[in-house]
Amino acid sequence: MNDRDRLTVTAALQGRARSRLGYTPGPMTTDPALSYAAPDEATATHRIFSGIQPSGIVHLGNDLGAIRNYVALQDQYEAIYCIVDYHALTSLHDPDALRRQTREMAASLLALGLDTTKCTLFVQSHRPEHTELAWLFATVTPVSWVERTPTYKEKREQQPDDVNHGLLTYPILQAADIVIYLSDRVPVGKDQAAHLELSREIVRAFNRRYGDTFPEPEAVFTEAPVVLGTDGVRKMSKSLGNAIEILAEPDVIRKQVMSMVTDTQRILRTDPGRPEVCNVCQLHRFFGPDFEEIWDGERTARTGCVDTKKLLADRIIAHYAPARERYLELMSRPDELDGLLEEGADRLRPKAEATMDTVRHRMGLR
Repeated sequence: MNDRDRLTVTAALQGRARSRLGYTPGPMTTDPALSYAAPDEATATHRIFSGIQPSGIVHLGNDLGAIRNYVALQDQYEAIYCIVDYHALTSLHDPDALRRQTREMAASLLALGLDTTKCTLFVQSHRPEHTELAWLFATVTPVSWVERTPTYKEKREQQPDDVNHGLLTYPILQAADIVIYLSDRVPVGKDQAAHLELSREIVRAFNRRYGDTFPEPEAVFTEAPVVLGTDGVRKMSKSLGNAIEILAEPDVIRKQVMSMVTDTQRILRTDPGRPEVCNVCQLHRFFGPDFEEIWDGERTARTGCVDTKKLLADRIIAHYAPARERYLELMSRPDELDGLLEEGADRLRPKAEATMDTVRHRMGLR
């Protein structure tokens, strides 16, 4: 069997997998642009790119802070979403855990509304051109640029015994992730816009040296709330043990919600509460139009913190019940789920290869 026949058979098998999982394949992209041309604002569909760490089953902060926006943006842009397993290797060194968490993240994203007929979902390592472009970008990126990155300083503190080179060069790979498909938009919360600027600087440095090749990616500002964890202090994170796992069993969700810290100044049930500083009250904004009534109950002490937590747990469980069912269905068919991810990577292959052909030529490698 030659390479062309092998690719044909692979595509057919993946197509059948998609059909069984309830998806209809979209058209393959076969229009590799060899250099960047600024889109016509009146007619162009901008291409967005965003990556997410394979941290396993998603938590509430993931959904409210990113995934809900992913779902909305897939109807507005040509959307590419990537599970960044290369990036994960800077802190996760268990091969079995990485494989499992990558699959869990993919199933979570699909269960929560990503539609692979509207967007492309793939795993970063399935398109190795990302790392080649990152190395080439490294040759135009001053060391001082990556050393000043706030996330690098944070990671050094979080894992002082594992300050690997990948932590330092993480932003260079991130820039390659974004622009290898000539993406010109990146969804970010307004508080994270500065993180995108380093990618833009790297692109400018490359374009100055080798000619206009890549767009400077611009931010698409999204409503991305910073969701506090169950401790009410730090950002929600599974590694910190303060997450609400929205696709877990109802008893797990209920236990996590009931452990949440509320208004620390409300000591007695009869004391008036302060919903503006209560994390439980703030989360009610996302799970019902009556949140102001709930807040008023806390202010006047008509309701207690336990009552408000129980109601929040019930609403979270009910809201995510369909997604949990879908997640379990996807995870029960791992080969077909893997086929969807491979198909996403195959769909992007022409774009990645065309970009690298251009880059190699302009840098004198061909």
